Amino acid sequence: MKNTICPKCGNETQELYDGRCKDCFFENFKLAELPLVLHAKICATCGARFNKNKWANTGSIEDIVFNTIEDALFIHDRAEDIEIYFEPRQLSPHMYRVKVEINASVMGMPLHQKLKTEVRITREACDACSRISGGYFEAIIQIRATNRQPSPEEIQKCMRITNEVLERMHKKGDRFAFISNSAEDKDGLDIYVGSTNASRHICKEIESYLGGSFSESPTLFGRKEGKDVYRNTFSMRLPEFSAGDIIELRDRVIEVRKFGKNVTGTDLLNGSRFLAPPDEVKGATLIAKRSTAANAVLVAIENNELMVLDPDTFETVTIKKPVLLSAKAGDEIAVVKTSHGLIALPEEVSRKNNL
Repeated sequence: MKNTICPKCGNETQELYDGRCKDCFFENFKLAELPLVLHAKICATCGARFNKNKWANTGSIEDIVFNTIEDALFIHDRAEDIEIYFEPRQLSPHMYRVKVEINASVMGMPLHQKLKTEVRITREACDACSRISGGYFEAIIQIRATNRQPSPEEIQKCMRITNEVLERMHKKGDRFAFISNSAEDKDGLDIYVGSTNASRHICKEIESYLGGSFSESPTLFGRKEGKDVYRNTFSMRLPEFSAGDIIELRDRVIEVRKFGKNVTGTDLLNGSRFLAPPDEVKGATLIAKRSTAANAVLVAIENNELMVLDPDTFETVTIKKPVLLSAKAGDEIAVVKTSHGLIALPEEVSRKNNL
């Protein structure tokens, strides 16, 4: 290999490194550089860190200190096999002094360097916490039900789904995935959410678990930095029937187990499984609910028939025995009155609905 001359020292060398021989290159070489003082801005409420003109969830206060140092730490671009060690010491709630050690290899030569810095912390309210305290919201989710009022159980499920979705989206980086307010009245529930995108996900999740449908309508709220600002109203309409409802549908009596993308349940007349799209149950009549079904005394069991006392007339009537029934003579069993007569409710449906 042909040698060349180092322009700094004049010695021959096989290769130039940034225009110098290897000895001259390492003469004033700095593996790493770090400012003596660094500043970190964190939220006094949620602990988020302000960096690169935006707030982000980072972790503990020490994580923020380390991230602040890593962002400011310069390591030479020829360094390889880099190892960094931090030794933090908290001087006060607002100040950390940190020793930093760097091990690396540059052109096959192992190098070690020690640095020191001071991280000074300032605390203020982040954008999300400021908006939460000010009651800020981008969207309203109005939860209603078709031809009825949402049940307390449905309201509870909708709130649980809302909190789960918001927690998941907050972890993914949506800092406005929060509830600023909620109000319950006779018509249903209104939830005020800081993020339109999160509200849309909430409605999709409710629709998936409880059925129904939703629509979205934006309303111009104002202008900010020359752009129109909208607030969105999500009308979440729960289905007409819910789990535990007993409905008459043409010549069938169905106990609904789930009303989602499909309606599932049990045909109480023959014990068969019921499965149909929601459109097919339009026009059905609600005749009872599992939770309010009457109790009848079981007098006797003969093959596939039950003899029970009618809960209204106390006359002995014979009805069909459900496939799943472990009751014995003298016990009380749940029954409903239909256009097909008195029907006993199977126990399995009762257990599953109570889960």
